[in-house]
Amino acid sequence: MPFDWGPHFIVPSESLKSFSGVVRLRESLDEGLLHKELEELGISGAVVNITNPWYFRKKGSGSWIKIGESQDMEESFPVRWDTSKLENGSYEVLGLMHVSLLDHETEHTIARQSIVDVTIHN
Repeated sequence: MPFDWGPHFIVPSESLKSFSGVVRLRESLDEGLLHKELEELGISGAVVNITNPWYFRKKGSGSWIKIGESQDMEESFPVRWDTSKLENGSYEVLGLMHVSLLDHETEHTIARQSIVDVTIHN
């Protein structure tokens, strides 16, 4: 079983997944579990970058639309999302966290995703 180092979608309450207007998306990661998975994968080196691009799509559609991207780990990778122009309904939000490491002159990148169902009501 892989280590679940993240990303983990952050909301003020687990029941708050209904959005209206401008919202701030955030995610966290567990650095300890990240390093355990890297060790299991045989990847070593210094973490040089962690970035989290954000996407959304209407539930049931195939393509993702980019919301934005953040490298601000201290603030939990925040991105501002204006939902006011979206139709009311069910959507999915995807956080796709990339971790880049440098081992001598070789760069390695691993990625994990988090998909959360949300409801938009404007």
